[in-house]
Amino acid sequence: MQYRPLGRTGIKVSPYALGAMMFGAIGNPDHDESIRIIHKALDAGINVIDTADVYSHGESEQIVGKALEGRRDNVVLATKLCNPMGADPNQRGNSRRWIMTEVENSLRRLRTDHIDLYQIHRPDPDTDIEETLSALSDLIHSGKVRAIGSSTMPASDIVEAQWVAQQRGLERFRTEQPTYSILSRGIETEVLPVAQRYGMGILAWSPLAQGMLTGRVRKGRQTDLRRAAYFNHLRDERRLDAVERLIPLAEQAALPLTHLAMAFAVAHPGVTSAIIGPRTMTHLDDLLAGAEVTLTDEILDRIDEIVPPGTDVGTLDMAYSPPPLQRPNLRRRPVDERAAA
Repeated sequence: MQYRPLGRTGIKVSPYALGAMMFGAIGNPDHDESIRIIHKALDAGINVIDTADVYSHGESEQIVGKALEGRRDNVVLATKLCNPMGADPNQRGNSRRWIMTEVENSLRRLRTDHIDLYQIHRPDPDTDIEETLSALSDLIHSGKVRAIGSSTMPASDIVEAQWVAQQRGLERFRTEQPTYSILSRGIETEVLPVAQRYGMGILAWSPLAQGMLTGRVRKGRQTDLRRAAYFNHLRDERRLDAVERLIPLAEQAALPLTHLAMAFAVAHPGVTSAIIGPRTMTHLDDLLAGAEVTLTDEILDRIDEIVPPGTDVGTLDMAYSPPPLQRPNLRRRPVDERAAA
């Protein structure tokens, strides 16, 4: 594989990163098979593994930890925190209190003494970004973390975090992990240009649009994708229509749709790696078979015609939604103030 610089960290990474979300109870509960998948990915040249504390409530990290015994030094190991890990209201978020507690939990589950890339899984509007960066900076200075990153941050939050780090003399986010695929191109408008301006690496998640770009989710047809009944975005007519237009394009290019989708994701100059999330060895084999595919300008132009640059076709159910869009009280004045006006 042709390894790429992870922003300006000096770390070199593969254009595909192995996502570990599907290892454990929510995906593949067979630890031995999951470990075999990890080993095959590493043998193929993938050197990045991305997991999170919340994936199968720590089980994914445990599987990754077992898989890396004897191979840890050759892997860029990334994990994340923020999402709830218990009923206690302080077992979540990006506070110093939780960061300092949860990093120890992740280190224990991963069976390592350091994390190469420690990321905040989601922005936390209840915590001052200076509080978060201060705690993460201390982890870098202690040697427990090598670099820090964010995930699903709006461009304005990325700029604020960079400014705070500079003004306060803190370590700065070196990477961002946004969703990016042919169907989700919104980050091309601001997030990718801003990240490039600050020299940040980009680890793109869901390059297959949560399975829609596998060709197994088709309009008017039954699907074998297990999650289709549970996620609205897998039944979104706009997304299904786009897929129906992409399938003949992939056929004309003599490519499986998965290979077209992955090659698109890593073609953007701002994208460092695209995260694959295989649940089975068959899934991994299919993706690895397309690792060397490069799309021509003609094919990329055709994709632009189907899904214009900077456009999201619908929204992933798990995509980050800023608090003002989730909480009515943040976009409505109190009734008494409205009445007085």
